[in-house]
Amino acid sequence: MRISTGQMFQQNTNSILEKQSATNTIMAQISSGKKVNTAGDDPVAAIGIDNLKQKNALVDQFVKNIDYATNHIQQAESQLGQADTLAGSMKESMLRGINGSMTSAERQVIADDMRQSLEQLMSIANTKDESGNYIFAGNKTNSAPFAFDNNGDVVYSGDAGIRKSNIAQGVQVNTNTPGDAAFMNAPNAMGDYGVNYSSTQQGDFVVTSAKITNLATHIPDTYSFNFVDDGTGVMNLEVRDSAATLVTTVAPFDASLPVNVNGIEIQLDGEPAIGDTFTINEVAQVSIFDTFSKAIALFESGNDAQTPAGQSELAQLLNNIDSGVNQMSQQRSLTGNSLKVLQQYSDNHTDEKLINTSALSKLEDLDLASAITEFEKQQLALNAASSLFSKVSSTSLFDYI
Repeated sequence: MRISTGQMFQQNTNSILEKQSATNTIMAQISSGKKVNTAGDDPVAAIGIDNLKQKNALVDQFVKNIDYATNHIQQAESQLGQADTLAGSMKESMLRGINGSMTSAERQVIADDMRQSLEQLMSIANTKDESGNYIFAGNKTNSAPFAFDNNGDVVYSGDAGIRKSNIAQGVQVNTNTPGDAAFMNAPNAMGDYGVNYSSTQQGDFVVTSAKITNLATHIPDTYSFNFVDDGTGVMNLEVRDSAATLVTTVAPFDASLPVNVNGIEIQLDGEPAIGDTFTINEVAQVSIFDTFSKAIALFESGNDAQTPAGQSELAQLLNNIDSGVNQMSQQRSLTGNSLKVLQQYSDNHTDEKLINTSALSKLEDLDLASAITEFEKQQLALNAASSLFSKVSSTSLFDYI
């Protein structure tokens, strides 16, 4: 078989180029430390590597979301804890102010201290995060959620929006606590209605509950309860609606028995006196801010806190404060549960990242010692092929003539 000069040159050139390519591939692997630098190196492994890198990128994003959520939830939890402590201190001040041996001046000192604490509580509710956003404003994070109106009542201008963060595939966690849920919407400790006591009250009694027990017969309204003499010295109770229309008469009145009016059940504790009166109006939820504001106003009004009406009102306010504190504690518990969930998923992502990285290492990491040995073999083969081609290509028929 004859081999032409062109064939010989082509075969030797192809052999050298092949060995150069293999040498360059190994050099690239040694330089990068990876045995798969392109899909052509190992198509099957390249697909696995790409999938694992995508999984790790997704895990990294989830971890960033968890860090973001953790920072914001921790801040909310911390502020709610401070608010809880402050509210407890204010309640203690109220209990001191109820003491009958205190003078008006001493109660004024307590009122001043409570007002400063109320402003501090407002400051907590208007806390900003590191980006300047209000953390208790719901979705309206650019403006302060709480402020005093012209009547001195605290109004909430945020919303009930819940912001969420994706922390795993198909898993979201709340990253904020709306201010209305934390500070404004505590259940009325008495039930569904609030009580307004008359300043002329003489009897020693409080309304302990006013609940809607029959929705079918319930008629929302403001009702007045009047304790009257039946003409023989026996006390009856007359209940009238906002139009002063007589709704019902309880004769004779027994304070140990509940009073039922248009689907509302009212329970009293103590003994009213003939001539006493009070009204009830629908109040399903109470604000801890307004509850403290009413207590402060009562302490600032001279000796009103020591009157039977003042004592009855303070009893109602103390119950509502307990309800407000419980509301804040519940929201704080929710943040604590969220932090626990975040930690669990953070640990899961750490484990997943470790497993993915280990699998990725097996697919793409280079055995440097083996690669260097292979490089030396390829380099030796390339040198040999080059040397042989040099000698063969220089041979001519004229050398033998």
